[in-house]
Amino acid sequence: MALSETISKIDHVDDETSDCIENCLEAAEVCEWCADECAGEGEGMAECLRLCRDVADTASLHARFMARSSNYSAELAEVCAGACEECAEECSRHDSDHCQLCADVLENCAESCRSMMSA
Repeated sequence: MALSETISKIDHVDDETSDCIENCLEAAEVCEWCADECAGEGEGMAECLRLCRDVADTASLHARFMARSSNYSAELAEVCAGACEECAEECSRHDSDHCQLCADVLENCAESCRSMMSA
């Protein structure tokens, strides 16, 4: 079963929340990959690696909070959006494909999380 199908079976999750969960999980995955690639590139990538790890943890936590309809989801949405924006800015400074892809995914995640702040 695809992730979107699984999420759609959670009765309290509307389309906007479902999209945000998927965006957060995609952000967590791409950030884990980007951090791993940055670790292999040596000097000058420490900030990118650190921010990617922050986003991976924050985004996966936010997805879990949304799935269980936590009372703290809106606050975590703000934290996640901010982390995504900062990381996307850092990644966009690097020419590597993994950083560029990461920046693109994080911009979508940040936008999705910002919309969840008022939900």
